Amino acid sequence: MTFDLSPRPLNPAPATPKMIWPNGAKSALFIGFDVDAETAWIGNNPSNVDRMVTTSHGGYDARVGIAKILELMAELGLKGTFFTPGWTALAHPAQCEAMVAGGHEIGHHGYLHKLPDRTKRDEAFEEIDRGFDALKSALGIRPVGYRAPSGENFPELLAYLKKVGIRYSSSFRDDILPYRHAGPDGAVGPVEIPVNFAFDDWNFGMSSRTSSRPLFGRDPVLQLWKDEFEATHAWGGVTTLVLHPQVSGRPMRWHILRDFLKHVIDKGDVWIATGAEITDHYETLEAASAR
Repeated sequence: MTFDLSPRPLNPAPATPKMIWPNGAKSALFIGFDVDAETAWIGNNPSNVDRMVTTSHGGYDARVGIAKILELMAELGLKGTFFTPGWTALAHPAQCEAMVAGGHEIGHHGYLHKLPDRTKRDEAFEEIDRGFDALKSALGIRPVGYRAPSGENFPELLAYLKKVGIRYSSSFRDDILPYRHAGPDGAVGPVEIPVNFAFDDWNFGMSSRTSSRPLFGRDPVLQLWKDEFEATHAWGGVTTLVLHPQVSGRPMRWHILRDFLKHVIDKGDVWIATGAEITDHYETLEAASAR
């Protein structure tokens, strides 16, 4: 495969139209959970399927994590978006049905949490199709939002997502406001609700024997999240969370998340919304700006 390294913006998406958040809010919070379960450990390394201790990290989702996260969201009266691999929905239907029963949005997160690879386009498209089929079979849902497994994407995949009905993505790291993707040929793509890597709990709360790294305690994580949120709030952006029940569903980290969410709620001028709600709002503003 030949790589085009010519100087150009590698993401050709145009700038965001003037962003006004609903109800006089100064910024927005998007609470996104990646319900990877065991797929986080077997999707890109299938040999782990026979390593039961390794996969037990992901097994925590179904045994404890999902229920505790749903308990927290109900306590605070919040709705989130649960990006769920199709395999997870088929393997743990009762836990995933509880997410739907709680009134939360279900997003697409591949089928087996495989890293999208431009050199394997057919496999990447199959992951999308199988994910849709599994979520429909297990939960009766066809999602409109997508978060890339392992956080990667490429132009043909973005175009395919738009073609099959995905209205928004939440994977890119290049803005603090939503924007509309554009293909190299100018084709209209999905809306992007960008991610801030500082809000990915995996970076601070997950380690294993095969990918060991330090774990961070309550004070540094909570202060980082508060500081980053406060700065994003001051700039009028969207704070997008990338949370995992197998991380933030752990006892101490559950309390970090609870305290952070209470801090945001106490501001009183933050619009807390699902990905679909943010996309609806963005598209309304987009249509108005085009008139």
